[in-house]
Formats: sequence, structure tokens, C-alpha cells
Amino acid sequence: MTTIETKGGIQYWHKIVALLFLGWLVMWIYRPVLAALFPEIQQTVGPQSNTELGLIASCYFFSYTLMQIPAGILVDKYGKKAVVIPGFILFTIAAAIIGNAHSMMMIYIGSLLAGLGCGSYYGSAWSLSAENIPAEHRSFASAIINTGAALGMGICLLSTSFLVKSLDMPWQYMLFIIAALTLALIAGFAIIIKEPSIKTVIARNKQQKHKTVTETTTKQKHSFFTSPMVACYIMYFATCYGYYMVVSWLPNFLETERGFSGGSVGSASSLVAFAAIPGALVISKISDKFRSKRLMFIIVLELLSALTLLMAVQSATITLLLIGLILYGLFGKFVVEPILISHVADIAPKNSYGTAFGVFNFFGMSSSVIAPPLTGLLADITGTKITGFYVAIAILIIATALFFLINLRKHITY
Repeated sequence: MTTIETKGGIQYWHKIVALLFLGWLVMWIYRPVLAALFPEIQQTVGPQSNTELGLIASCYFFSYTLMQIPAGILVDKYGKKAVVIPGFILFTIAAAIIGNAHSMMMIYIGSLLAGLGCGSYYGSAWSLSAENIPAEHRSFASAIINTGAALGMGICLLSTSFLVKSLDMPWQYMLFIIAALTLALIAGFAIIIKEPSIKTVIARNKQQKHKTVTETTTKQKHSFFTSPMVACYIMYFATCYGYYMVVSWLPNFLETERGFSGGSVGSASSLVAFAAIPGALVISKISDKFRSKRLMFIIVLELLSALTLLMAVQSATITLLLIGLILYGLFGKFVVEPILISHVADIAPKNSYGTAFGVFNFFGMSSSVIAPPLTGLLADITGTKITGFYVAIAILIIATALFFLINLRKHITY
């Protein structure tokens, strides 16, 4: 574990936490931005169906998901910096393409490139986290890192509502701002991440490969698909399905089916993100104190997520809807994810964290490819987006039951 300190006494792992926090912040300013700007985008490219709009998010998440396992393997082979910096350069180019788009095809292409670029981040980020953060602080530090995502989503929804919808700023400017932030982040990666040169990493990997290569490869492949790991994949799939459905369609749902308008759309939608910040920090801190009970934390949080999301969409009043969204943020993805990640770090192959987290995120993020267009398709068929929320809730409950049963079968103590 790295314990490098600066002259000011800041430990290296503290700097890694801050850097990864900013990485998720920038990525999550981008992720919901196009969904929040659907009406404005249509003024530029013409009217589109809900399914066609949902495909924007699917293009991003499709390429993002495809990159997970290859990026994880590349991280283990060449190092984190050699993977994440080129990826974020591509992300910057993609944001510029979307900002200059005048057709849906250009937006689709830009979204695909953005997904490829951002796909380099997950394996790099959580490998750095797992290798450098002490185990006794891992859940809490992961929660701090994840609050960057929650804060980024909140900033995105608020800024699009007030700058674009209320102050009439051109929607394209949001993409140019994101491109500028990404360039600054690339400089941070280059300066802060400390690791051996690519040549050193390759040479080390060759030495390791000569040591019982067949035995090691077989063991690692098997360890990626043990019952506890498969249970994590199922749970993360369901968690991501619900959350990315909410990210893609909540602003539009509030505007078209619940009567919200202007800045109120972003304010209400951002409640999920901002509520997640205290929830993640407090619950992850408790989880670190009771590490043997992590699986119990995961199961309870997932069930509470399903219950509160159901409360939000079935609410008869605006007040109950907002309370439901706040509670979903308190118990949802950003809160359970750090605990899941800590659990994966404990059971995954220690010398292949990049690949392990790539496989984990591949299964989780594959749901994000399905959720946006499926929700749009269900809305076109049924005339309401509530159907998509019900599907997400059902998937979450079924996955939680499977997670419990698989781990119970392995005689894991809750």
C-alpha cells in the first residue's frame, strides 16, 4: 500500500480520493446533461420520439459498458495513467462534437465516443482506490469518491435548469463547459497519479506471466465468477438499472407527468443526488465499523431503495413525491455502491483489480444500456413513464432476493 506524503503531510491516498472525487464529478455533470436538455435539443435537431431520445443515453452506456473489461485488462497490463488519460482526451473530443451537433446522428456518434472515453475510468479509479486506501477506511473513502458523482449530477440538473431553461443560455454551452473541465482533470491525472513507467509495468507483468502462467490464469478466471462475485454482478445490475432509468427519465417525467416546469425540474431531480451525499458518508462510516455485516447493509439498503422509489412514483401529492425522491437518494445507488465496491475488493483477485472491477462494472452498466430506451418504449406503448419505474422496482426486488439466496447458500453470516 502506498503511504507517500507531501511536505504538508497529506498522504498519497488522500490525494487519490480527492482526484477520483473530481473525476466522478466531471463525468456526472455530463451523464444527465442531455436527458435534462431533451426539449432544447429537439429545437436544434427536430422532434424525436421517446425511444429515439432514450437511445442517446444508450449510445453512451453501450460503448461505456463494452469498454469495461478491455479497459480493466489494459489497466492491469499498462497502468492506470496510461489508460485513463487517453480515455479522457477522447471524452473531451466527444463533448465538443455534441456541442457542435446539428443532427441526432452527430449526437449519437458523440455519445458513443464519450462512452468509450469514460469507459477507461472505472477500472483505473477503483484499482487506485483498492490498492492505496487502507481497508479500515475503504467504504468511507469510497463514499467520499462517490459523492463526486452525486454532486456532479446535482450541479448538472441545477445548472441546466437555471442557465439553460431559465436564463436561455444555449444548451451547447453546457457541453463546452464540460470539455474545459475535462481538460483540467486530465492535467490532474498526469500530475497526481504516481506509478511505474509503462515499460516497467510491462516488464513486471512479463515476469509474473512466466510464473505458473496456466495455473494463475485459470485461477483468476474462476475467481471472477465465484458465487459471491456473481451475486455482486446481479445486485449491481439491478442497482444500476433503477438509477440510470431515473437519471435518464426523471426530469422528463416530472415535467410531462407531474407538472414541474423551469428551474423546479432541476431542483426536484437533484434531490436524489444531494440526499445521497449525507446518506453515503454516514452509512459507509457505520459499514466500516461493522465490516462483517456488509452484506446485511447491502440487502437492507436495496430493499429500502425499491420501497422509496415506489413511494415517489405512486405519491398523490408533490410533497410525498419529493419525500420519496429524498429517501431514494438516502438509500439508493450512491449509498450502497461504496459498500458493494468494498465487498468486491475483499473477494476479488488481489493482483487483477483492474480486470475484476471491469467485469463487475460491465455487468452493472449493461443495465444502463437497456433501461433508457426500454423505459422510452414502455412510455410510447402505455402512454406513461410510470411503467418504467415499476419495472425498475421489480428488478431491484428480484435481484436482492437472488443476492440473499446465493450468499445464504455459501453459508455467509449476515
